[in-house]
Amino acid sequence: MPDLAESRSASFDRATPGVPRHAPRRAHAADDFSGGRPRLIALIPAHNEQDRIAEAIDGLYAQTRRPDLVVVVADNCTDATVRVAREAGAEVFETRGNTHKKAGALNQAIAWALPHLSDRDLVLVQDADTVLSPWFVQTAEGTFNRRVGAVGGVFYGEQGGGLLGLLQRMEFHRYAWEVERRGGKASVLTGTGTMFRARVLREVRASRREGRIGGGSDYYSLASLTEDDEITKAVKTLGYRTMSPAGCAVTTEVMTTWPKLWHQRMRWQRGALENLRDYGWTRVTARYFVQQFMMGFGAVSFLVYLSFMAFTLSSYGWPGLSPFWTAIGALFLVEKVVSVRRAGPRAVVVAALMVPEMLYDLFQHAVYFSSLWGLLRRSEEKWVAT
Repeated sequence: MPDLAESRSASFDRATPGVPRHAPRRAHAADDFSGGRPRLIALIPAHNEQDRIAEAIDGLYAQTRRPDLVVVVADNCTDATVRVAREAGAEVFETRGNTHKKAGALNQAIAWALPHLSDRDLVLVQDADTVLSPWFVQTAEGTFNRRVGAVGGVFYGEQGGGLLGLLQRMEFHRYAWEVERRGGKASVLTGTGTMFRARVLREVRASRREGRIGGGSDYYSLASLTEDDEITKAVKTLGYRTMSPAGCAVTTEVMTTWPKLWHQRMRWQRGALENLRDYGWTRVTARYFVQQFMMGFGAVSFLVYLSFMAFTLSSYGWPGLSPFWTAIGALFLVEKVVSVRRAGPRAVVVAALMVPEMLYDLFQHAVYFSSLWGLLRRSEEKWVAT
């Protein structure tokens, strides 16, 4: 059988729609760390992404270290995603009977690919609405060692979306800044772009089937609203490090309306809380529990502060300036401005004004409490396309 790189131009078996006829050459686990460059397969799950898929594929072919095979995982597409993907030079894997959205589609594609990869080979998963920086693959590949099981991207927001889009870009820049300050340690292996060792994906599924970790019996959990957050905890539970080096930048879409942003963030927040509930308190999840507690504490403190200020102003008028609290406020403002300086001058101005971000924070707090309340009531959070 031909090599992975050769399968990029392979035709499709008409008797088996959606599965490349010439599969990648089978390799053996004994090849692990045997020298030479590992092979890389890139998987792009896509549901009706005809307008964006070509740009995502072009981003992969523009890499300084190009993937050996690019596969668009077409999941129940009713538009021209399949045709556009093939015209852009990618193979297409069409899912069969998948009702589990992105996680189910990836499970089918990974199950096809892994038998033909050695343990040291690499699997890149990226969203169809995302473009990787040209150095992503090279940087991620160079980050791997025996202790690093997966390398995730550092995501930035694309241009557009007015003030709402700008606020999201500022939020993403602050997250990137925090990741950089932590030495590139990834809290979440973002679905926008993450690279796995083939061996690690095999270990995840084996551990699920042995009951050592939850999440079902496959590679990605079908029960989680945020499969990327869940698989991060799975990889860490197996004892591996997860990294997000600065060179692994990706540009992804921003939500252009408040309802879309609400549904996106509700899915993220509710999924994170449910994953913690399912995993329980462990050495891996402890910091995530603390992080969620601090988010709640911060939200309550902010609401108490606003209520106190409103009461003081309405009852006693402007209280004047305190040198101590003015200094604290100035430090807080400086941190806000400095952390978004790379997002451009508009971001710096908005950060300095403070009020737009305070309103954005209130929105985020509403998402948090709504998600927590839904979890306590055990109400079902439905996946909503954004």
